[in-house]
Amino acid sequence: QVQLVESGGGLVQPGGSLRLSCAASGSIFSLYAMNWYRQAPGKQRELVAAITSGGSTNYADSVKGRFTISRDNAKNTVYLQMNSLKLEDTAVYYCNARRTIQNFWGQGTQVTVSS
Repeated sequence: QVQLVESGGGLVQPGGSLRLSCAASGSIFSLYAMNWYRQAPGKQRELVAAITSGGSTNYADSVKGRFTISRDNAKNTVYLQMNSLKLEDTAVYYCNARRTIQNFWGQGTQVTVSS
């Protein structure tokens, strides 16, 4: 069993930056692939960024070059650094942990980009 707790969401102006954190507990963090998803009202859930247990990363085209995912296995934490934020980045951001058939989700944290 894995429990995930996100933090760092909030209100930010266009062009601003925000860093989300996801702290994991209850299992062996280093074995899980970690992902950030987001979902805006009326839209499907979207994979934003992913990082494997080995540290390889992938990003949605919409955030490539602006967002950076990283992990600190010693701290059981994954991060999402968000720069040059746009209005369309507004969404609830969810932390996700996956390993084989296991799939765990955090409660989500709201990110609102508004002028």
